[in-house]
Amino acid sequence: MGLLSAFGHDPTIATRDLQGEVSFTPGVKSFEYSRLQLHIRSDSLEVVDEISEKDREEMHRKMYNEVLQTDRFPEITYECSRVTGSGSGDRYWVTLNGELTLRGVTRPVPVTARVLMNENSLRASGEFSLRQSDFGITPVTAAAGAIRLKDELKLNFDIVARKG
Repeated sequence: MGLLSAFGHDPTIATRDLQGEVSFTPGVKSFEYSRLQLHIRSDSLEVVDEISEKDREEMHRKMYNEVLQTDRFPEITYECSRVTGSGSGDRYWVTLNGELTLRGVTRPVPVTARVLMNENSLRASGEFSLRQSDFGITPVTAAAGAIRLKDELKLNFDIVARKG
């Protein structure tokens, strides 16, 4: 539910600069020692849909300047030190009870994920929701306020981590 959702289009936004660290011990029944940290450069988010360059530039301008305020808040972080879940071997279903820091505001954001593992990599995919207003963000309006976008964002992710 993004900038173009009012026009019947949910934009796909990708990050080009995400770094993180996962600590997880496969085969251990408890997730007690599992940890996750993600760091995203806020100005690395970009609309990847096939739209006109003019629309893309306008969306980026609003996203960077009005929504994320990338000059003041250059990083988005998610830190999780409490993981619960089930599974074994190479497949797990987990809930991350972590904190998201966005625009300088930190809030708890639970995230559920499917995790697939092999010897050298871990792949996590899932979805979660958040409200922009919880992070001090006023939903963007357009057409002199005639179009108001939803406060709740639904986010999907598919992340691959390689053993380092």
